[in-house]
Amino acid sequence: QGQLVESGGGLVQAGGSLRLSCVGSGRTFSNYAMGWFRQAPGKEREFLAAISWSGTSSRYADSMKARLTISRDNAVNTGYLQMNSLKVEDTAVYYCAAERDYLKAPKTWDGFWGRGTQVTVSS
Repeated sequence: QGQLVESGGGLVQAGGSLRLSCVGSGRTFSNYAMGWFRQAPGKEREFLAAISWSGTSSRYADSMKARLTISRDNAVNTGYLQMNSLKVEDTAVYYCAAERDYLKAPKTWDGFWGRGTQVTVSS
């Protein structure tokens, strides 16, 4: 079975940046799309971005696309999410996921999921 592990979260001041990483193990994730989601306390899980297995296609939530960049390095089975101009309301647990079908609706992704990394943005 495959496993995804996120890292790179932490405490950052508003206006700052973070780069999250998601390392896959147990199988080769280079033939999976990868995505990033987040969930704040009391809120539903929210789609942020996804990238195709080759890295040539990506898509973003409209509300976030100006501040996010998703990328991947299949040589090291790792995906990344660069987040800029962070706001207090970005505070949440951030999850990465892997799905066979890049075009699958984010709410239906049911492949592999990491356990999340906490991002806290202070004012």
